Amino acid sequence: MRRRFFHIVLVSLLLWMPLVSTGVVAQSKGKSLKELIAEEKAQKEAEKAAKEAEKAKKAEEERQREEARKAREERRKQAYEQANSETGEGTTPLTPEEAADFVTETDSSYWAPTKVKQLGAQNFGELSSPKSSMDLKDPDNITTTVEYQPETGTYVLRTKMGDTDITTPYMLTQDEYNHYAERQIMHQYWQQKIGEVEHNNETKFDITDMKFNIGPADKVFGPGGVQLKMQGSAELLLGFKHQYIDNPSLTRRARNNNIFDFDEKIQASIQGKVGQKLNFNLSYNTEASFSFDQQNLKLNYKGEEDDIIQSIEAGNVSMDLPSTLIRGTKALFGIKTNLKFGKFRIQALISQQNSQAQTVSSKGGAQMTRFDISGDSYDENRHFFLGHFFRDHYEEAMESVPYVASGIKINKIEVWVTNKRGNYDQARNIVAFADLGENSSHIQNSAWNSSPDIIPDNNANTLYGVVKGTAFRDIQQTSAVLEGLNGMEGGVDFDKIESARLLTSSEYTLNSALGYISLKSALNQDEVLAVAYEYTFNGQVFQVGEFSTDQVVDTLNTSAYDQNKSVTLALKMLKSTTNAPGKKGRGTWDLMMKNIYSLGATSINQEKFELYVTYRNDSVGTDVQYLNEGPINGKQLIRVMNLDRLDQKHNASPDGRFDWLEGLTVYASNGRIIFPVLEPFGSHLAKT
Repeated sequence: MRRRFFHIVLVSLLLWMPLVSTGVVAQSKGKSLKELIAEEKAQKEAEKAAKEAEKAKKAEEERQREEARKAREERRKQAYEQANSETGEGTTPLTPEEAADFVTETDSSYWAPTKVKQLGAQNFGELSSPKSSMDLKDPDNITTTVEYQPETGTYVLRTKMGDTDITTPYMLTQDEYNHYAERQIMHQYWQQKIGEVEHNNETKFDITDMKFNIGPADKVFGPGGVQLKMQGSAELLLGFKHQYIDNPSLTRRARNNNIFDFDEKIQASIQGKVGQKLNFNLSYNTEASFSFDQQNLKLNYKGEEDDIIQSIEAGNVSMDLPSTLIRGTKALFGIKTNLKFGKFRIQALISQQNSQAQTVSSKGGAQMTRFDISGDSYDENRHFFLGHFFRDHYEEAMESVPYVASGIKINKIEVWVTNKRGNYDQARNIVAFADLGENSSHIQNSAWNSSPDIIPDNNANTLYGVVKGTAFRDIQQTSAVLEGLNGMEGGVDFDKIESARLLTSSEYTLNSALGYISLKSALNQDEVLAVAYEYTFNGQVFQVGEFSTDQVVDTLNTSAYDQNKSVTLALKMLKSTTNAPGKKGRGTWDLMMKNIYSLGATSINQEKFELYVTYRNDSVGTDVQYLNEGPINGKQLIRVMNLDRLDQKHNASPDGRFDWLEGLTVYASNGRIIFPVLEPFGSHLAKT
């Protein structure tokens, strides 16, 4: 009943509206169910008749196309007969195929048959047909262009070699051009997708990041297949040391000592994953603080929430217990499993303990540990001055300890190193310059103009202004551009690093008053260290290098890439790949600090700490705390090194004990001793 009422109301409204528009007032009359059924039947018959008419129209169009084809064949035949008649007597008649080469047949109504040799497509079907994969690519000097002719409303397709047409221009209607352009766009799209697939296939078989499927085993370990990722670095150092001791009391053989020195630094890790349930981790680090941390192996299986086997761990495992009566430990090697039966849980462990805990209680005393460190065993490749200006004023600033009167405060710094971890989240191309921010007293390349009293800044010399006008930011051309500029030398005057890694604030420590940084991990010999920093001096703000947050613009290549993220940065170089004590005034050797020594211990206690500087006297064969020659004859070496100038209350009165000044002469947390002179056993000892 609802459906019938709806039809009646609809018809009533349709009948009522025309009457209102003409100003005639009438009352609609309702139709019966029989009339409505008759109208619906008539509508269906009308739709059927329309479909038949459309079908007949298509048949007529097909017939017309067939007649047009026959007409073209007739014209071709006539052209063939005409071509044979023009050849004359005594000549070989043309074949139908040869005659067809002189005739252009097309479906376009704007193109008439012409007696011209055709080098391109002869009809729209050939033009729009897909190209064979065996076709070679056209030479670079052959181009195909489309020109629009407003007079005729058609498009002309031209194929040129340079500025010369090499094929007969082909005319397209609007529909033909739309079809042609659509096919070209689709062809380019699929070619791009095929290229991406090929690139992805190459990436999958990278030896450092391998991925492959495991087939039916996905039902056990979950989807995802097998993923294996390897990263790290390895360095092998070989050395030879010859020592000659001119001591008459020793035999001739004992005076000459030949020592071979072998050292290795390996930091490698392998991360594996099978599906979503099985994980594998392997790491090897020769620089670890403890021997049981050098090698870590862990295999972990994690089940679903409702599985009985919740987890299985093998390798380096831990056992955490909530009780203080039986203590847990983290340095274990074995197998650990967690099982769940409803609300009942079981944790089982079979392992070997790789560490031990020891508690020492003493009353009225302390446990002492002796550390012997030679003078040439400073903590190398870890601590660096930000520039020669800070190095020149270091000893002057340390003379007023415990107060540092440098007048400098580092406000902001970014530290970049060679990326050997494969982490590209904070990666950026950089070029590090040794002379950036230096004055004339320390400029390596005399081509940069400056003066000796200028403090560090990008404009302290003319280097920054000159290189900004070159294409050095194009990392592929950096070496070629800079090595031809004023005799600059790669590895000495500059170093380029692709995808350098930005260190986080937890990976280094900054002394903002003295102007040097201390890295948590020592650099390898082939790694580069570069910085950009901003500081305040006498109320003015200065900047050296370019920050990643600066709006750096490459004036020679403004549209090649995103200016805010990908532009190569110009930074101050603190360590180059050729960092070594070479020619005076060349390289960055002087920026590496040689007055910080590591004790190999952490959390040093000030109360029972004692430090002595001794000299091995070859004549008597014992260690003494003084020298018997020169101006420092009989003076304690700890005072010669300026490590004893204060008493326990920090008054200027030597007391024979080490001046414990946290952050200035000692880092208690990581066991570092800092001498207040630049080269305590080198230039400082020589000039005293």
